[in-house]
Amino acid sequence: MEIEKIITFDPKIRRGKPCIRGMRITVYDILEYLASGMTYEEILEDFPYLTKTDILACLAFAARRDKLTLSMPA
Repeated sequence: MEIEKIITFDPKIRRGKPCIRGMRITVYDILEYLASGMTYEEILEDFPYLTKTDILACLAFAARRDKLTLSMPA
């Protein structure tokens, strides 16, 4: 999966927050839905323009960001 093709940054969309494929839905939105207990299927039902790969890209993006944060010197 090429996360860079799915997770995009555009200062004109949601103030440059990481979004899915240039749409207005952010990585944070998806992570919040998952954290609240929504399943992949429920998210895809509510947002039919998303794919399971989009959701997985959000998780991978968050994992990479967390890894980078943890590896930064204090």
